[in-house]
Amino acid sequence: MTASEQWIAFLTILRKEIKRFTRIWIQTLLPPAITMILYFVIFGKLIGSRIGEMSGFSYIEFVAPGLIMMAVITNAYANVSSSFFSAKFQRSIEELLVSPTPNYIILLGYVMGGVARGVAVGLIVTVMSLFFTNLHIHHWFTTLFIVFMTSVVFSLAGFINAIYANTFDDVSIIPTFVLTPLTYFGGVFYSINLLPEFWQQVSVLNPILHMVNAFRYGMLGISDLHIGMALVGLTVLVAVLFAIALHLLKTGKRLRA
Repeated sequence: MTASEQWIAFLTILRKEIKRFTRIWIQTLLPPAITMILYFVIFGKLIGSRIGEMSGFSYIEFVAPGLIMMAVITNAYANVSSSFFSAKFQRSIEELLVSPTPNYIILLGYVMGGVARGVAVGLIVTVMSLFFTNLHIHHWFTTLFIVFMTSVVFSLAGFINAIYANTFDDVSIIPTFVLTPLTYFGGVFYSINLLPEFWQQVSVLNPILHMVNAFRYGMLGISDLHIGMALVGLTVLVAVLFAIALHLLKTGKRLRA
């Protein structure tokens, strides 16, 4: 395929993925917004007023970046894992694989579709948060870079999950037993400086903690961890996951549901 044909193939897959979640926006975009509003009301207004300040900010200001990042993570992951597994389950993925479309274009199309949903939900939650607190951007590059790269990471993770999944139940195992615990222990609702020394060291092993703190730095200018490590770590993680996903796609293993 020529470069222009590959670009058309990429845009076609991306357009299909975007239409997929926007067509059923009541199921894909509205629920995360409602869920995050409940988080802001309960943790921000009700509980936050009793907690007071954290790291020099009101509690609701402190948790807002974490809640936005949590929405981005879960939706980027869910979009690709459900979409690719559905294509695999319906055997429609076979038509795409036998086409002259390069594997990396297929992968990029699905991943960017997940990024689109993650960023869209992130924007919606950000707008919702403005009704509860005042947010500002401390560092634009860090904020945008972290949102984009985090969406890419979890879109790739969702793609890999979909490849290995044999049933729809398998698609939900990782979000339930891995993603949710890592997110809640990823510094969304607290600063790890509140933890004992041992648990601080354990928490550092959680990649979501680095993402949340880097995003919080981008918005508020505070972080419990070194920002450079988060930026470099995210870049490396994207490269590793992309290589794994591309290898699985090229070999064609486990692409039969």
